[in-house]
Amino acid sequence: MARDISLVASYWTFASGGVPHTDHEYSSASFAARVAAAARAGFEGFGIWHADLEHTLRSASLADMRRILDDHGMKHIELEFLADWWFRDGERKAACDARKRLLFDAAAALNAHHIKVGDFLNTPCPMAQLIESFAALCREAQCCGADILFELMPFANINTLEGALQLVTSADANNGGIVLDLWHIVKLGIAYADAARSPARFLGAVEINDGTFTAPWDLAEDTINHRRLCGEGEFDVRGFVTTMLQAGYAGPWGIEVLNAEMRSWSPTQIAERAAATTRAQFPV
Repeated sequence: MARDISLVASYWTFASGGVPHTDHEYSSASFAARVAAAARAGFEGFGIWHADLEHTLRSASLADMRRILDDHGMKHIELEFLADWWFRDGERKAACDARKRLLFDAAAALNAHHIKVGDFLNTPCPMAQLIESFAALCREAQCCGADILFELMPFANINTLEGALQLVTSADANNGGIVLDLWHIVKLGIAYADAARSPARFLGAVEINDGTFTAPWDLAEDTINHRRLCGEGEFDVRGFVTTMLQAGYAGPWGIEVLNAEMRSWSPTQIAERAAATTRAQFPV
């Protein structure tokens, strides 16, 4: 490719046996095997889900993980996922605080680019409280050096582009922003041109994938089991990529494809197919 494009092997694309929203969200393949496969295919970044992080730490240290990532040239490390960060008390806050410590410790040790945060349950919360809590979370995250990126999605308590931008611009943190996932952009009916007008200061990462415009199952089933590799569905992936590039986006590109069939593939098969299909969407 003529452009300097950094591809990130997002966790759920490379999960190999991990199943979302179950007690087996961790991958059946080793961390080292997945990182090596991604590196061989030309990825320069790697994603780590909190449950897989916990699982990996049972047999390796954060220092071991950092060594594996460094040895394979991984420059962009993504950590996820933190929800319930707006709660001020109760069990959900306590659980969030524990996961936050896990992710912050990992971010500092692994030199993470960002931590993804958001909501999966459309949890009601006043915007003023969300803004205040997001700003506080960003201040806390200064200790680990990672950006805090809110992921806009149909299932979140903020499910419009306008709302997501209001959150991060009002919080006005130098380490706070949003991540745009093409699957969510399409399902929310957001025009590519509108997404591309997101202020560069607050656009921390972009994720691409493919899918269908309609499906016989519900949206939750669609997002966790039926996403497709770039160019293998109905989305105009190339048009989205071109629009974002023309708008000046120069950050890393995550490849996030949650697909039930792909979870049975080997890390090498996933990496080779994901890399080839994604590269085909970029202008040469």
